[in-house]
Amino acid sequence: MHDIRAIRETPDAFDAALARRGLDPLSPAILALDEARRACIARAEAALAERNAASKDVGAAKARGDEAEFERLRALVAEKKEEIARLEDEAKEKDAALRDLLAGIPNLPYADVPDGADEADNVEINRWGTPRAFDFKPKEHFDIAGVSRDLDFGTAAKLSGSRFVVMQGAVARLHRALAQFMLDIHTLENGLTEVNGPVLVRDETMFGTGQLPKFGEDSYQTTNGWWLIPTSEVTLTNIVAGEILDEAELPRRFTAHSLCFRSEAGSAGRDTAGMLRQHQFEKVEMVSITHPDHSDDEQKRMLRCAEGILERLGIPYRTVVLCTGDMGFGARRTYDIEAWLPGQDTYREISSVSTCGDFQARRMNARFRPAGGGKPEFLHTLNGSGLAVGRCLIAVLENGQQADGSVLLPQALHPYMGGKTRITPEGHLD
Repeated sequence: MHDIRAIRETPDAFDAALARRGLDPLSPAILALDEARRACIARAEAALAERNAASKDVGAAKARGDEAEFERLRALVAEKKEEIARLEDEAKEKDAALRDLLAGIPNLPYADVPDGADEADNVEINRWGTPRAFDFKPKEHFDIAGVSRDLDFGTAAKLSGSRFVVMQGAVARLHRALAQFMLDIHTLENGLTEVNGPVLVRDETMFGTGQLPKFGEDSYQTTNGWWLIPTSEVTLTNIVAGEILDEAELPRRFTAHSLCFRSEAGSAGRDTAGMLRQHQFEKVEMVSITHPDHSDDEQKRMLRCAEGILERLGIPYRTVVLCTGDMGFGARRTYDIEAWLPGQDTYREISSVSTCGDFQARRMNARFRPAGGGKPEFLHTLNGSGLAVGRCLIAVLENGQQADGSVLLPQALHPYMGGKTRITPEGHLD
């Protein structure tokens, strides 16, 4: 959500920032609606003052026996009462229209975000690890002999349709181990507080992080009105919705392992093979609630938390900063981490780490009380995948595959796998 006062003060800067996202100027429409709303409020206040003055004079006219003046003033009071009600209704309608307009406008990119139209214009800023040189043609995860029988897309299609998977045996255990490994690193070493929250949330919760009203088609809603979360960013960020925190409480850092649900509206035909893009998946999410002065450093910290998971697993990756045309709706700056997938011979996104500034905090009315006193200020919120569990599973399987169809497991996961170090060509743990 945008600050209407900032738009009033610097409309040209607001439109220039929107232009970097490929949008036409919006400040004229916003300011016209804002001016009409404020005019209604001013007229209602003037009418109220007239009604109050007339109300005082009614009694005086009655006392001195001036019936004509008494009737005129009484009629004026009734007229002003109706006028005030009408103007207040108009102001409410215009206020709602202004709020709806502002709620549908994406966040403004920071000055250091590169300009661009799409992912082709993203800028690589870091690369770690060297992709392994295979002496055979590496396969995609679903074609590896020791894995294929435990990734059952046919049964999932029978149960639920396309873009679902039933994981069994060694693969299911490896998937669970990855999530536990990530949570342990984030809670024991990275200082995040583990949260186990609901995956069904209210409209206002989805609105707070920007999924509503514009992107409802990207999520699933139950018949009684709850929404299935597309990411636990929704749950974790809204922990502070409507709150005023003391500055001393900041930063607050959360992590959660949860189911996530996305309709993937508009992605027909993209990444349909295997489990790269699913309607139901699991993710370990990170969310930070910070003082505005510290949010840039916090984003860098969160990025290192996510990159560190891949480094411990020995997965080569690259980090890119997204251009203005590829950033998400609520972000002011986003770093994507892309893991190397030898089966596809390319890097694929496995984490996005975004700073939202006060954009989400305004939608949630989440503030903090400065230590030195003064009015409460809006918080800054950040979120990032730490990591997407299914995509991390793909990376581990593809990077660890052997010519005989077995998979060597990263050493960091051995304690989580009961000391087992590989998946055999027959799909057993060994």
